[in-house]
Amino acid sequence: MKIEIWSDYACPFCYIGKRTFEQALKQSGFEGKAEISFKAFQLDPDAPNNSAISIYDHLAKKMGQTVEQAKAMTQDVAEHARTVGLQFNFDDMIHTNTFTAHRLAKWAESIGKDAVVAEKLLHGYFAEAKNVGDKDVLVDIAEEAELPREEAQAVVASEQFSEEVLNDIEEARQIGIQGVPFFVVNRKYALSGAQSLETFVEAITQIAEEEGIRPESKPRSKTSYCTGDSCEV
Repeated sequence: MKIEIWSDYACPFCYIGKRTFEQALKQSGFEGKAEISFKAFQLDPDAPNNSAISIYDHLAKKMGQTVEQAKAMTQDVAEHARTVGLQFNFDDMIHTNTFTAHRLAKWAESIGKDAVVAEKLLHGYFAEAKNVGDKDVLVDIAEEAELPREEAQAVVASEQFSEEVLNDIEEARQIGIQGVPFFVVNRKYALSGAQSLETFVEAITQIAEEEGIRPESKPRSKTSYCTGDSCEV
């Protein structure tokens, strides 16, 4: 089962959706049958790489809200994240550009380390409030993922893997993706947004039946956590 996930490292619902989807694969018995690849998407390609703009100030300006309203909105998202075992640190989070982070992930993919780097980028940004637009931070994250530090430095200091990132973004445009996360299974089936665990399990099971793919083990009982959402451009 080939699964492509379009997402952005500054998208909270992408992390929530990723975690929920992983839980759904495990619960449905298809965890070992899934070949997952991460596709680049940018919600805000004009965001600065290094800034002191808090995520609250950014959201307030973007949504035409007060900072207090932005904080209330993120509290709801943080609560959603907790239902799937994630802790978000919006208080220290800053608005940043993710293009170089996507390039780093593409390099990691070329050496079979994209899954661990994707997880560390998302955890770093949302749980630890790291600036994943900062090149030094990205090199540290690569090293945490047990990738060669000097090679990571060379990648982030250059324009390597820019074409691969831009190709993903263009492909998303061609197939009409306007919000992330967006899941494509076997190039035939699409799932949009951070759906509930139950919805993901049902979709995976139905797709597997149609594709003639058997689970590795008997699925456990279904449990619905909450209704998901997605980040819009």
